[in-house]
Amino acid sequence: MTDPTSEEPADWPTGRLLFTLVRRIEHEWNDHLAGWELNHAGFPVLLHLFKGPRTQRELAELSGVTEQTMSKVVARLERSGYVTRSTDPRDRRRRAVAVTEAGRRAAAEAGQRQPAEDLTVRGLDDDQAQAFRELLVTMVQAGRPDATPPAR
Repeated sequence: MTDPTSEEPADWPTGRLLFTLVRRIEHEWNDHLAGWELNHAGFPVLLHLFKGPRTQRELAELSGVTEQTMSKVVARLERSGYVTRSTDPRDRRRRAVAVTEAGRRAAAEAGQRQPAEDLTVRGLDDDQAQAFRELLVTMVQAGRPDATPPAR
């Protein structure tokens, strides 16, 4: 039986375990990204921009945040020299956000696979890490709006 008030993680509900793990990884990932003046909010925005310029609205939708939040993220990236904003040629009322060469380099360096893997699978052997990854992929795919519900 689970006990959310217990001090022992083995007694916690799955949600508390997941929340605790995610927060730890987020803090450690932010510490890693700080070397490039990035954080967990700005880093994926740079990756979205690798495919070409996007509006702040598009970036907000892709990131699952409000446009107001994305405006702050983009402003921070712009101050770091990682993105530029210009008039969107598709709609002159909107601003297009594009990644700079400095932003591409920072994302490529910060996003090397090994540091992220080390943060997320600490304490697991190779088989456990692979099984954990497969479970995460399944859960991410199941949470997509176009996902087909799993068979029972």
